[in-house]
Amino acid sequence: LDPDQLEALDLEQLRAFPKVSLHDHLDGALRPSTVAELAGEIGHQLPATDPEELGRWFAGAADSGSLVRYLEMFDHTIAVMQTPTQLRRVAREYVEDLAADGVIYGEARWAPEQHIRAGLSTAQAIEAVRDGLAEGMQACARRGTDIVVRQLITAMRHLVPTRDMADLALRYHDDGVAGFDIAGAEKGFPPARFLESFWHLRRNNAYYTIHAGEADGLASIEEAVQLCAANRIGHGVAIMDDITCAEPGATQLGDFAAYVRNERICLEMCPSSNVHTGAAASIPEH
Repeated sequence: LDPDQLEALDLEQLRAFPKVSLHDHLDGALRPSTVAELAGEIGHQLPATDPEELGRWFAGAADSGSLVRYLEMFDHTIAVMQTPTQLRRVAREYVEDLAADGVIYGEARWAPEQHIRAGLSTAQAIEAVRDGLAEGMQACARRGTDIVVRQLITAMRHLVPTRDMADLALRYHDDGVAGFDIAGAEKGFPPARFLESFWHLRRNNAYYTIHAGEADGLASIEEAVQLCAANRIGHGVAIMDDITCAEPGATQLGDFAAYVRNERICLEMCPSSNVHTGAAASIPEH
């Protein structure tokens, strides 16, 4: 489609296109109505209890330009994702919402370590999400919509590096887990801290993606690719630091950017998120 044809498409037509969703955080994809209901059941205080008002609060916090407000959203969503029932429901609804947007394959990344406050083990949390995703896929199939959604098991990079999450990704590799990820604060917590996990996965023929080049610079992508041998890069917008755009139609890739292209290392681009967090000034600039 040329730009004029794209502009003529409405939202329903865009939803009808089959899509793949590679970079989506499960704890950032809850329905406001679900957050409100579950928070009420456990007595968790929210900035708003009306689902529509809460939805507007989430939208405003995401686009506020304040990292503190941005991260506050996850305090509320993670708080209502601590029991098997909660995790199954969130995962089931997540699949149904993806399908409604025309997604045919999706990956839900999340950090089991953040969902054990109510006494679950990390393995039990993974199994609850697995079951919820399966319920969602089955519900969609009954309605005539085929969708496949798998998990990406994520380790939080600011925690003491262990191989625990990588071991779980391998344990459930044939049970709904697509791979491994590290997420969280980039600056001060380089990917090589988890080098043991990455090489353990690689030796066992498993796949992993690494958040890099969103809140840190080009060097973080270089480390993720060259030292950690990432299969994919989450965000990766700092690759622009190795691309020269002298004028329209005259783009020159640097050696590293060309290497990423030539090796077909997927950059999981997240335009709206990158604008919200300041990694890009606008969607057109992105």
